Parts: sequence; structure tokens; C-alpha cells
Amino acid sequence: MSVLFSPLTLRGLTVRNRVWVSPMCQYSSEEGMPTDWHLVHLGSFARGGAGLVLTEATAVSPEGRISPWDAGLWTDEQAGAYRRITSFVHGQGAAAGVQLAHAGRKGSTRRPWQGHGTVPPEEGGWQTVAPSPIAFGDLATPKELAEAELAGVVADFAAATVRADAAGFDVAEVHAAHGYLLHQFLSPLANHRADRYGGDLAGRSRLLLEVVEAVRDAWPQDKPLLVRLSATDWAEGGWELEETVEVARRLADAGVDLVDVSSGGAVPWQAIEVGPGYQVPFAHAVREGAGVPTAAVGLIAEPAQAEDVVASGAADAVLLARAVLRDPHWALRAADELGDGDGLWPPQYLRARPS
Repeated sequence: MSVLFSPLTLRGLTVRNRVWVSPMCQYSSEEGMPTDWHLVHLGSFARGGAGLVLTEATAVSPEGRISPWDAGLWTDEQAGAYRRITSFVHGQGAAAGVQLAHAGRKGSTRRPWQGHGTVPPEEGGWQTVAPSPIAFGDLATPKELAEAELAGVVADFAAATVRADAAGFDVAEVHAAHGYLLHQFLSPLANHRADRYGGDLAGRSRLLLEVVEAVRDAWPQDKPLLVRLSATDWAEGGWELEETVEVARRLADAGVDLVDVSSGGAVPWQAIEVGPGYQVPFAHAVREGAGVPTAAVGLIAEPAQAEDVVASGAADAVLLARAVLRDPHWALRAADELGDGDGLWPPQYLRARPS
């Protein structure tokens, strides 16, 4: 058996393989509710053989959305709407995960295919918030969150976690990457605060650790908790890998079971050195330096490449995005190429399996 198609156990959950689907925003929700699009979109990956299917960034409050068309878990009705999706995913043998998020200063934006920019209040937009009143590029200037307001952010994450459990999710992931609110607090390029939530690493990571502790307390002890981190801002004076390793160590102590290692997103002037598997070394560094399981992302496209990532010990799983958008059955094809396809193909599709 290949390592890629071997199971991985985190707490009380055993995921059937290490081909996982990364959160990908669809900008297709209605009042935060998932739609038929999400059922088919997420369900196709489970049917296609993935081990874990993660939802898009799912806002813990209305102002935590990236756009007015983003998913949310700030109401019980939203949680109820996810039950048919998690049920279908489970029926295909996959685990269902939710990424809990707050966009911060990168919120209230238009859909990507509608052009860049902030959505004004008269079109459904809102006042964004951030650690400091510093705009992201040409987006609207956010309001600085007062220290007293941060407890509300923590409470929103905890309440959304309870709803995620009620919705049938097996895995919860806290989104602290890609320039969204928790990453904004981590990065000195976005966080210029002079209170307990700014300054040194302890201050800038305080909100993330408070959120994680609240989420871990609200999440069943037998269910794994993940955190997505950007390993570097790819910008001078920004968040760096050494800080990521240290924070990952603290997250593991707080009950995080795996760190999903990505990079970038904090500032528009980032200079990313892109290439196949370009973020895998970050996942390896966190795995080795913090002693915590990791998942790797970033231009992982071919089965042999994905197998090498996990077989070499660089990461414990791979998270795919564009590759599975192009081919929702990527895992089925990869399993056959690596000699592990037996039992993974849905019986309805066996007639199409390459001989």
C-alpha cells in the first residue's frame, strides 16, 4: 500500500487516506446558507475518493465573511442546512471538515468574477474590522477592534464550533492564514497595536491562542482540531517561518492535532516564489520543529508527487485545490496509478474504471 492511501488517525477519527480537499471559497451562499451548489461541489470530492473534504472559509459572524455570498455558521438554521452535505460526504466514506473563519479587513468584497473592490453598505456590504486601521490594498479602511471587543470574536468562534458539531462535521479547522483576521493579528505588517494583542510574538499570537482554546473546549474531545497557518508573508518585515514553528508548538500544547501549512495573503506586495510543491518545505519545517502533524499544500498536482510528500515525511497529508477542481476524481485516478484503487471506486462507477 502507498503511504498516500494509508489511513491517518487523529484522536477518535480515522481518515481513509491522506488525499484531502482544501477549503475553496465558492461565493455561492445565500444569507450564509449552503446551497445545492455546495452539496454537489463538496459531495463530488467525497464520491471521488478523497479522505477528508473541508468546506470553504465559513464565517463565524456576518461581518466575518469575505463577501456577502460567503458561507456562515452564525445561526442554527445554517448548521441545519449543512446536515445533508455532511451526511452525503459520510455516505461516500469520507470525513467532513469545516473551516471556521473571520475575514477581518479582507471582508465585504465582491465576488472574484465581479471585479475587485469593497461592497458598499447599500449593496449589502459592512464596516470591516482589523487589529489596526490599515487597509488591505485599495479595500476600505477597517475599524480597529477595541480590546474589549476581542472577547466577542472568541465567543463567535466557540458558538460556531458548537454548531459545526451539530451539523455533523468530523473535523474543525481554525483559519489563521491568507491575511484574514487571525493572521492579521499575527503579522507585524497588519498589527500595529500597543496593547496586549500587539507587539511581540506573545502579544500578536494571543488572540489566535484564545480562539483555539475556546474552540477546543467547545469541540468534542474525540474530534480533531486543525489550524491553517501562513508560514510566511513573503514580504520584508512580515510574519516568518521561525514564528510559525513557535506558534505551532504552542498550538499543539493547546490541543491542536494537525497544522495545515500554507503561506502568504497578508499584504498585496508579497513576492511569492511559486513552483511545484513550493510550500511543502514549510510543512516539513513545522512538522519537525514543532513536533506536530502537518498537511502540505501548494501546486501538488501529480500522484507520484503527492506520494513523495507523505512517504518522505515532509507532511502527514496533502491538501489539494485546483487539481481536484479540474478532476474531482483525482483520488480515484491516483489510487489506481499507485496500485491502491481496489475498494475506493463507487460501485456505480466501476464500469468506467481503467482496466
